[in-house]
Amino acid sequence: MSLVIQQPGNSVVTDLGRFRGPRFGLPVNGALDQFSARAANILAGNPDNAPLLEVTALDFRMRATTDLLIAVTGAPLHLTVGGRECQQWEPVSVRAGETVALRRIDGGLRAYIAVHGSVEAPVLLGSCAPDTVAGFGLRLIEGTELKTFRSVPPIRQPYFDLPLFRLGLTRPQFTSTAVVEVTDGPDVEEFGGTADLLYNTEYTVSARSNHIGLRLGGALPERQSTAEVLSRGVPVGAIEVPSREELLVLHRGRGVTAGYPVLAVVTSRSLDVLAQARPGHKIIFRRTSVPEATAKYRAALRELETLRSTVSTVFALLGVGNQPGNPSSNQPSNHYSNQPGWPRLAPAAGS
Repeated sequence: MSLVIQQPGNSVVTDLGRFRGPRFGLPVNGALDQFSARAANILAGNPDNAPLLEVTALDFRMRATTDLLIAVTGAPLHLTVGGRECQQWEPVSVRAGETVALRRIDGGLRAYIAVHGSVEAPVLLGSCAPDTVAGFGLRLIEGTELKTFRSVPPIRQPYFDLPLFRLGLTRPQFTSTAVVEVTDGPDVEEFGGTADLLYNTEYTVSARSNHIGLRLGGALPERQSTAEVLSRGVPVGAIEVPSREELLVLHRGRGVTAGYPVLAVVTSRSLDVLAQARPGHKIIFRRTSVPEATAKYRAALRELETLRSTVSTVFALLGVGNQPGNPSSNQPSNHYSNQPGWPRLAPAAGS
């Protein structure tokens, strides 16, 4: 059972990140749009942190060698399976031999493909997330064959092919002008009155941006002090002014230490927004408080847990699963199958 990559575009296999990495000097990395990645895995009946595909900007195609159930989330795009138009943000059946194509990614930058049962990937410090500095990770090329672990015969609505899944998830909105919420950084006072420029300026995303950091052009706050800043730990989302030319927002691929003053820190939910920002998109920063940011993050997690409960109920009604204590004959062999919350799933009966 496998997926064969036909047109890789710019795609990798990843998960939510290498959380043990920073203590060893490695960035956390992982899916840049964490909400979309979690949602894709939940929609496919997987744990949040199961390996999945991250597709950035370019068209992508793959062929299934067995019947599969997938879910595609993230930026708006044109999704076809075997030439049929299909919906994002819901489970989709793929028959053996059919091609899954993602085209015209627009509005945002990144899409996520989760496969029911997940795919096999190499692991470093408990994560398959690519690390360009360490030279680790699975970047997909034409002809790459990804091993899959579970087959699910096609599930379809028997009445007029009406939509089968209406799971109630609020899909993120993607626009060319994004509002990004931040909290004050530890060094905000070093910028004096110019710090307010961060909230009064519309910034433009540079083509030099990547998973390490977004570079933004616009009016820049200026540090009033000339004292040296010792290298120290910096969080994902730190906003720095490393030069007089652009603002730098550190993302999940950032190094764990830096020596620039931190003006502000992007909230967890707004990091997902920045993950979808394309070169030329506009960014507007809005100040928020830590309690407000925490409340929004917890609300997003509650929505995903509600989705998980709904998906589990629907899959059980469709027969996509086992009774507790009845092991499946096609359990995945890698360590992700032992994670708490991994559903014991088996092939479903076709309609």
